[in-house]
Amino acid sequence: MGLEEKLPSGVLLTSVEKLVNWTRKSSLWPATFGLACCAIEMMASGAGRYDLARFGMEVFRASPRQADLMIVAGRVSQKMAPVLRQIYDQMPEPRWVLAMGVCASSGGMFNNYAIVQGVDHIVPVDMYLPGCPPRPEMLMDAILKLHHKIQHEPLGAKRERQLERAREDGTAKDLHVEMPSTVRVDKKARRAYEEAAAAGRTGQFAIEQRGGNAVLLPDERPSGLGNAWR
Repeated sequence: MGLEEKLPSGVLLTSVEKLVNWTRKSSLWPATFGLACCAIEMMASGAGRYDLARFGMEVFRASPRQADLMIVAGRVSQKMAPVLRQIYDQMPEPRWVLAMGVCASSGGMFNNYAIVQGVDHIVPVDMYLPGCPPRPEMLMDAILKLHHKIQHEPLGAKRERQLERAREDGTAKDLHVEMPSTVRVDKKARRAYEEAAAAGRTGQFAIEQRGGNAVLLPDERPSGLGNAWR
């Protein structure tokens, strides 16, 4: 019998690290920084059809001092690179960067002297999103994976050293594996997912959950979403 069973209703137990990371991931404010056609998809993600407001991210800040997430949406030219770095330096800590699209991630089709071959040459990148351009659903999936990464980030140098020792010993959990909410609520499916994650089989597990199909079939897709699944 644990301490949780003795607590009255409405009382939760957690750690400071989990609480701080939860507040950080639940209130990301992106910087207004669109460079090319990927920015159109980023704007669509914040509109009513996809509604980033459900994640507390509808406020795209015009000032980098009020933003903590830079979504690099589009190709970065050599002329724009120092501007991008200046905006990044003006963002307060903690801050994160999402490279949206193949141009921001690796230069894409623009393999020439005028385009930076990957924004990670200019700023550290926390999440890469492929596609040309990636759809709003892909951007939201990358944001959710970034939320998962933020939720499990170490708080303080001591915690960072503990995780580093755990990674060296091989006992650290894979923080980049996100459990779907439909699996999390089912104890049996959750146990099976954890076993698959330990074996590096999360992709195969998802296919098995769909009856062997690589994607959801039309008659298995959720209803009431209009064309959002197309």
